[in-house]
Amino acid sequence: MSEKRLIREEEKELIHFLLLQLNLNPADYPYDEYVDDYEGGIMGSISLGGDVNGYAGDLIQVEYTDADGTPVVITLTRDHQHRLLDLDFWKVDFSKLIEYPTPDKVTVRTAE
Repeated sequence: MSEKRLIREEEKELIHFLLLQLNLNPADYPYDEYVDDYEGGIMGSISLGGDVNGYAGDLIQVEYTDADGTPVVITLTRDHQHRLLDLDFWKVDFSKLIEYPTPDKVTVRTAE
């Protein structure tokens, strides 16, 4: 991981939106104001400060299509202490995220 930085407003907005999609109160899911970028910030994944050894599952996955037409899967995870752990981005071709998604551009994934 790299040096910690302040969480960006667009990241907060996306997290808030994702929690609301689950009818969860964002106030019940705290995260640190300082985050770590994964993979040097290439795809947009961040560590939200939860217990990295206490992964307790995915809360929600959404899909997004980046500006270059490449699909991106975004997953919000939590730890055993009821804290948010990661906001994970997986761009299917592993390329750099071009445009950060806004809530109106994501679609909740359905079970297959």
